[in-house]
This record gives sequence, C-alpha cells and structure tokens, in this order.
Amino acid sequence: MILGFDLVHCIRFPDDPYDRIWASYTEIPSDWTTISTNATIQDNQNDRFNAPSTVLQTAVTPIRSPTMTFLQLDRESGPTAPQYYVVFYFTELQSLNTNAVREFSIYFDGSYQWHAPYRPAYLISDYIYSISPWYGYAHYIFSLNATANSTLPPFINAFEVYTPMFLSNAVTDVSDADAIMAVKAQYQVKRNWMGDPCNPTEYAWDGLNCSYTASPSRITSVNLSSSRLAGRISDSFSMLQAMESIDLSNNNLTGGIPYSLANISSLQVLNLTNNNLSGPVPDALLKKADAGLLILRVDDYLLLCNASTCPCNGSSCQNTISTVKKIPKPVIVILAVIPAILLAVLVLTLAITRGTMCGKLPDSHHDSFVPPYVENPSETPGEPEEPWIPRTKRRFTYMELNNVTNNFSRVIGSGGFGVVYHGYLENETEKNVTEVTVKVCHEISSQGTKQLHAEAESLTHVFHKNLVSLVGYCMDGDKLGLVYEYMPQGSLHDHLRGTSGVFRALNWGERLRIALEAAQGLDYMHTGCQIVHRDVKTSNILLGQNLEAKIADFGLAKMIGGNEHVSLMSVCGTPGYIDPESLRTLRLTEKSDVYSFGVVLLEIITGELPILQGQGEEIIHLVKHVSQFIARGDIKEIVDSALRGEYDLNSVWKVMDMAMRCTAEAAVERPTMTEVVMQLKDSLITETTHAKSKSSYGDSSETSQISISGTTTMSIGPSS
Repeated sequence: MILGFDLVHCIRFPDDPYDRIWASYTEIPSDWTTISTNATIQDNQNDRFNAPSTVLQTAVTPIRSPTMTFLQLDRESGPTAPQYYVVFYFTELQSLNTNAVREFSIYFDGSYQWHAPYRPAYLISDYIYSISPWYGYAHYIFSLNATANSTLPPFINAFEVYTPMFLSNAVTDVSDADAIMAVKAQYQVKRNWMGDPCNPTEYAWDGLNCSYTASPSRITSVNLSSSRLAGRISDSFSMLQAMESIDLSNNNLTGGIPYSLANISSLQVLNLTNNNLSGPVPDALLKKADAGLLILRVDDYLLLCNASTCPCNGSSCQNTISTVKKIPKPVIVILAVIPAILLAVLVLTLAITRGTMCGKLPDSHHDSFVPPYVENPSETPGEPEEPWIPRTKRRFTYMELNNVTNNFSRVIGSGGFGVVYHGYLENETEKNVTEVTVKVCHEISSQGTKQLHAEAESLTHVFHKNLVSLVGYCMDGDKLGLVYEYMPQGSLHDHLRGTSGVFRALNWGERLRIALEAAQGLDYMHTGCQIVHRDVKTSNILLGQNLEAKIADFGLAKMIGGNEHVSLMSVCGTPGYIDPESLRTLRLTEKSDVYSFGVVLLEIITGELPILQGQGEEIIHLVKHVSQFIARGDIKEIVDSALRGEYDLNSVWKVMDMAMRCTAEAAVERPTMTEVVMQLKDSLITETTHAKSKSSYGDSSETSQISISGTTTMSIGPSS
C-alpha cells in the first residue's frame, strides 16, 4: 500500500520487477499531511525488495502529534489464525537542516517496542521487515513514536503485509512436471502457469486437471483451447502418461499429428479441431477411435487424407483432395528429386559466389555462410534471411563499433569468439552514453561464425535480470561483432582470486547473494528456455555496480530439443568444471550445468581453484579435496580464510551440502537448478539472521535491515 498518493491506476510491472500491485492507502486521518518529492529515489545497495521509486516518492506524517498509528489488523486469535509478515518502507523526502532530527521507534500494540530508534536516509530506499511471523493476536496495531531526540514527527512511505500459504508435501509427478514445463516453454503459455502444476489443489495451473488419489499427483487433462498456440503439436504431450483428455482446438497449430499420442494408453478424448494441421491422422489413433477407446475430434479434411496421397493442409485440402489421382511411383520419385537437386545447386552457387569470410571460402556446411553487410537487407533481392538476430536489436556497422570502442583502444579480455573491448554507446533518445562490452572477431573461421550464430541465437531470445543482455550486433563484410551490456565489477572469479587492486574480498552474505542470483539465471535458462550453458564457471558470472550477478558467455549454449542432448564433440567446457559423466557419455544436459555450478559453490566457500596442486606433481580436484574434510565432520578448515570467521556455520553447511549434491558422480542424483535456488534462499535467510543478531543496530530479534531475496519463505504475491 502507498501512503500519501491518490492513485488513479495501480503501480505494477514493469515499474515493479515482482509485479506487486501497489494501491493507495485510503484510511488517512484528517490530522495527517502528505510530503512528496519529484526526485528519483536511489536504491539501497543491499535492497532486494526493490520497491519502485514512484512508491517511495510520497509519505504521510502527523501534523502535530509525535505518534502515528498507521496499520491495524483485526483477526480472531488462536492456533489456526493467519500469520503475517510486514514490510515498512521509509525514505526521507525532506532535506533537513543541521538542527533538525527525525528519529522514531516502531511499536506493536502501543507498548511493545518492536524496533529501536531509527533515522531514515535522505532519498535512499530503506525498509524494516519481520523475519518471524506475527500470529495468535486478536488485534495487530503498529505505530511510530518520535523519540525525545527528534524535532520532527515520524512518517511512512508504504507498507506490505504478507500471509504465508502453507503447502502440503504433495508434488506433481516429475515426468509430468517436466513434460508440461516443456509445453509451456514451446508455446510461451500466457496463463498462471507458475510453481507446481497440480499443487496446492486450489492453485493448480489453469486448464489442467490432476489426480490426487496417489502420491505424487498426476496430470489427467490439458485444455489449451483458444490459447493462440502456433507451430507443431509438441511431442511432450505424449510424455503425460496419465493423460485422459487433451483439448488443443481453435488454435493455429500446423504440421502433422504426432504418432506418439497413440502411446498414451489412458487417453480418452483428443480434440484437434479448427487448426491448420496436415494429414494423415495416425492409424493407431483411428483404430482406437473405431474401437470406441478414444473420442477423436479432427477436421473432416484430415480424415480424407491417407499416407500416400495427402497433399493437403487446413487451408487447401478441401479444394484439392477431389482432384488427386494416382501417379506412377517412378514419376513421383522424379518429381521429388529434381527440385531438391536444383535447390542444392542454387545454395552451393550462392555459397561459393558470396560466402567468402576473411578471404576464405566457407566449408560445405550451410550454417557457416555469412551474408555481406547491407544497410537495409529487406531492399536487396535475394539476400539470405538472418532469423537468429531479432529485428529489435540494433545493427552496427564496423565503423560504428570502431567509434564505440575509440578505435578498439581498451582491451578487457579475450575468449573463444575473439577479442573483448570496452566502449561507450551514445543514447540518442536520452542524450547520454552507456558503457558496453564489444566482442569482435577479426579473423573469421567457420567455427567463429558458428559461435556467433549460437551466441546471438541464445542471447537475443533470452531475457532475465540475472542474464547478461545483448545490445546489438555487427555483420559488416568479413567483420563480425556482438555488443553487450557492461558489467563494471568484473567477474566472481576476479573477486575470489583478487586479480586486480580494485576488487575486494566478498563477505559471506555477498557471496550467497551472488550465488543465488547466478542460480536464478541458470534456472531460467533450464526451465524457461531449455538452454544448456555448457561452460558455467566463476569467470562467466559477471557483477554489476552493486554486485548484482548475471550469467555471461552464451557462445557455447545450445537449445535442448525434446530428448536430444548436446554433443561433447563440439565443446568440452573448462577443465575443473566439466561433468565427469558427460565425459564418459559424450553428452551434455542441464545436469552438466548443475555439476559445474556445484564447483562454483565450492569455490565460493573455500576460495580455492577447481583444480589444486597436491604433493609433487599430483593434482587433486576441489570436489575430492572438500570431501576429505567433510568426512571428518569439520569444514571450518576449508572455509575461505578471507571470510575471517564472519559467517554462520549452519548457512555454510547448507551451501556445502548443496554443492556436494550438485557434484554427485551420477547425474540422476543431482538436484535441478530450481532446487538449488530454493536451498540458497534458505541459506541466505540463515546468514541474514546471524548477521542481524551480531549487529548493534537495534535489539529486536525479529527485525532486520539486512536484505534477503525478494522471494523467501514468505509468499511474494501480487498484492500489497
């Protein structure tokens, strides 16, 4: 709730990154007044609640009284009464003179001092929140009381009240959950598809029905009718082996009907009407329908098709099916082969005449072909399309990159793709400049082109606050380049190793937050985009100005398609981070990333490199090194000495336990990144409580100004 601001419309996403709905608090007494500012409120460095600046630009304060009661909740007492978590936001909006003091305490029920005397900072966001829930009271009354030292009355900008939802231990079957997540990712379903698909029962995903007769829960029906689905029918539907009904009617689905749908033994209803599908209908589905085992609803034209004579789709079949005649098989073969030969000759001719890169002809693979730069590709007939770069990204000329990097004067690194430069990009709209990172490949091989394709394909389709953003690209003749946002604090590797004088030792809370944010980015890659990173390491976790972490270097990422995995023949990652199982199977999966992230967690705890020098010429992996200490039951000896003992041992143990689970020898025994995120949040709460108890700021065991992630054990819901 916002105090002092009469909103016409609620404030929510994109102004609020968590899509909380901020509404006006209307119960304002007549003896209160409003104070406000047009100045931008600066984020507190440790702020993870991220209240929008607009929310904090107004406040209310009593006109004459040194006390203000601003929140009262009336609920029945008892063990089943709801629990409450509160967050109070304070930002001083007035520039106080030397003699002015604004200091107040927070009281509960008029007598219990919940928080010690507090002075808000000028134009800097701040908050006070409850770690333990409030429950068991008939009334909840919160007030602010000015102290004897204060010359000004108290104030408050906004507040939030959360009620946790207590979930049962029931979960959806893992194979069902994976399958429906794949469906969600393929079609970008715009519904309330978040959390567990079936549980709790009151919040099951819209359009799903589940069976709760056994544990785990199973998905029994999916209704995505009229959901604007496009593309082919996902093979993932066939992985839902408890499915009884699938309704995909009234969409824009194309292609054939998967034969695998007939393998769902429990399927009783399949509705595919009003799409643009092409035949034939799989015989196994028709046989089930004829036997009365399946209610099959498809458009009539599909039933006219058969496996040998079906040239039709949703828009043309009815006009052409009646004119189809039997054609001799040799003629069919000739008609099919001749266009293919002509197409191959045309592609080869284009590649030879126009596909030169750095003075060399491309190899025979068509994906190594790079078209020359033109100012407007759409105006040049015959230019190949570039579907791997979205049109919303800026396209640079090589001369523009030269200007952006000041003649490529400042090298900040190098990688598999090329040299990395620092630069400044002018923002013509806002009349300012933005720091950027520019990767340039001067000598382009077919492998370099493949990396550009992969990196651009990955980055331009992935948007998350914990993933490095792609600003634009350059394809100018034989010059290729990628432009990224600049991360001024370098990498996690730099801070752990102390490779430059500007980097400092990170405390345990900072390390935990960085680990959590990196895990959230990787979790989004796996669950939201089905991307395997392939090269997770501390040098690929970059840090922003306030140490916010983002996953970088998608040059070796590859999309996961269904049950397909990434071949290790093209890339093997970085020594020390490579999943040992993938070395044996020559396959990379998301569990390979989990292993690499487990090594990162061990680095965060120990400050050591992934590969250590043993006695003589012996080398030892960090996982084995740590295991030896864990077996003795004491990890204090291997915790980074740079932490100087300033950490909660329980928090370290939780992270250590997760790191060892991530680095399990067998991939099947490793957790998902979603599980890793949950454990890191729990560890951060433990460390936050520890840091609060040692702080001299305030004496309450229930309050803290140390930030934790925006989503903790409490429910971060859409209302405030």
